[in-house]
Amino acid sequence: MFKNLSGDMFGGLTAAIVALPLALAFGVQSGMGAIAGLYGAIALGFFAALFGGTNTQISGPTGPMTVVSAVIIAGEIALYGSLEAAIGTIVATFVLAGIFLIIMGITGIGQYIRYMPYPVVSGFMSGIGLIIIIMQIFPFFGMNSPSSIPNVFAQLSSILQGINIQAVILSISTIAIIYLFPRITKTIPSALVALIGLSLISTLMGLNVPIIGDIPKGLPDVHIDTLLAMDWHHPMVMIVPALTLASLGAIDSLLTSVVADNMTKTQHNSNKELIGQGIGNIAAGIIGGLPGAGATMRTVVNINAGGTGKLAGIIHSLVLMVVLLGAGEYAKLIPLPVLAGILITVGIGIIDYKGIKHLARVPRADAVVMIIVLVLTVFVDLLQAVAIGLVLASILFMKQMGDNAEAKAVSSTLDDFHDIHLKDDEKGISEDIKNQIYIQHFDGPIFFGFTSHFKKMMQELPEVSVVIFRMPNVPTIDQSGMYAIEDAILELQQKEITVIITGIQKQPKDMLKNIKLIPGLVSEENIFSNFNDAIKELENCQLDFKSNPNKQRKRKILWRY
Repeated sequence: MFKNLSGDMFGGLTAAIVALPLALAFGVQSGMGAIAGLYGAIALGFFAALFGGTNTQISGPTGPMTVVSAVIIAGEIALYGSLEAAIGTIVATFVLAGIFLIIMGITGIGQYIRYMPYPVVSGFMSGIGLIIIIMQIFPFFGMNSPSSIPNVFAQLSSILQGINIQAVILSISTIAIIYLFPRITKTIPSALVALIGLSLISTLMGLNVPIIGDIPKGLPDVHIDTLLAMDWHHPMVMIVPALTLASLGAIDSLLTSVVADNMTKTQHNSNKELIGQGIGNIAAGIIGGLPGAGATMRTVVNINAGGTGKLAGIIHSLVLMVVLLGAGEYAKLIPLPVLAGILITVGIGIIDYKGIKHLARVPRADAVVMIIVLVLTVFVDLLQAVAIGLVLASILFMKQMGDNAEAKAVSSTLDDFHDIHLKDDEKGISEDIKNQIYIQHFDGPIFFGFTSHFKKMMQELPEVSVVIFRMPNVPTIDQSGMYAIEDAILELQQKEITVIITGIQKQPKDMLKNIKLIPGLVSEENIFSNFNDAIKELENCQLDFKSNPNKQRKRKILWRY
C-alpha cells in the first residue's frame, strides 16, 4: 500500500480538493443538507478504497446517485411529514442498497452489467444530466426548487416574481469561473476557486442570498438505534428504492473502473469492487451520509496527480475528515446559488454529447432506444427507463438478426460476401511480416453483448506493428459496437500501431463512415475488400502505416463527475 507514498498522497489530496465542493453541492441537492454529502464522501471514500477492487478509484456521492437519492428522500418526507420522521427509513434504504451491492459482488451478478447497451447508458446519463440542470433552475435565481421535474415546469412562471439578481450574478460567476479558470491554470480545481472566492465575496459584501446555514460540528451521529427501531412491516418501501440505488451504483462504479483500467493499463476486480462499494455505502448510510459510487472525474484527477494505490482513496477521505472537523463554521456561509452553478456544470458534464451528436448517423433502432430512455429518465422513473431500454434493445437486436439471416439466405448465391472462409490463406504470410501483425477475426454481428469481450482482447494484445480486423462475417454493427471499435483503434493509435480492415460489408462500413471513423481514424487506403490484397500491400511496404495521425481524436469520458 505504501509503494508509491508521495504519488498517492498528492493524488488523494488533489481528489479531495475536487470532491469538497461537489460533496457539499450534492448534499444540498439531495434534501438532507450539505453535511450529508460530506459524510457520504468520507465514509464511502475510505471503505470503498480499502475493500474495493480498483486501486485508483475515488468514490463518493455522484450526480446520478444523488438524483436517485433525492427522489427517495422526497418521497419519504412526503410520506412521513418531515426529514426527522423519515430519517430511519432513509437510512435503512441506503444501508440496504449497500447490502445489495455486496450480494451482487459475492454472487458475481456485477459482471453482467458490462453488457449494458451503449444507447441505454447514453440516454440514461444524458437524462440524469438534464435532471440535475432542471432541478437547479430555481436555486440559480435564488429561490427554493420544487421537489419534482413536472412541478419545476409548472412553476416556471413564478421565477419572474421572486428572482434575486444578486443570486443570479453569483450563479453566472460560478459557471464562468469553472469554465474559464482552467485557461489560467489547471493546478487548482476551478470549482474550488469558485466556491471559496465567491463565498468570501458574498460574505464580505453582505449579499442578500440564501446560504447553506448551520451544519453539524464534529463527528457524525451513528444511526444504529434508528435502524433497530425501524418498522419492517412494509419492507417494499425500502427494497425497491434500495435496488435502484444498488443497480445504479454498480453501473456507475464499474464503468469508472473501466476508465481507470484504460488509463493505468491495469485490470480491476469487478466483484471485489462491488463488495467495497457495498461496505462503503453501508458505512455512509449508518452515519447519515449520502450513498455514492466510483466517481469518474475524481478518479481521473487522482491518476493524473500520481495516485496508483488504495492509499490515495484513503487519504482523500482523511483530508475531507479534517475539513469536516475544522471548517464547519465557514461552510455554513456558502451561498446556495454558488452550489447551483457548480451543479449545473456537473449536469452539463454528464450529458453524452457524443451520443446525441451521432443520433442521425447511428442505426435508427439505437437512436430510438436512446431517446426513449432519456425521456423516461427525466419524466418517469430512472429504473423503469433502464429496464424498458434493455428490453427494447434486446427486441430490436433480435429483429435485426432475423432480418440479416433472411438477407444472407437470399444473397449468398450472388457471392456478395467476401472471404467467408479465409483462415487457410493466413498460412502463406511471409516470415518478414508474420511476427509484426495481429489478426482479429469477427465471426458475427458486433453488438452490445460482444463489446466487453472485444475490449478485453484488445487489452491483451501482443507487441505488434499492424492489427488486421477481418470483418467479412460481420453483417451489422450497432452503436455499442461502433464505439468499441473506435476505442480500440484509439488505443492502438496511441501505441503507433497501424489498423487495417478487410472484407467489411456495407452496413458496418456505412456506420463507421457516419461517425467519421472512416477516414478519420482509418484511411481508405487501409481498407481492403479481401485479406490477400492487404497482405500484398504489407509485403510491398506500400501501406499508409499511420492511420491519419493528423486526425487523432481525444477520448471522451462519458461520466465526468
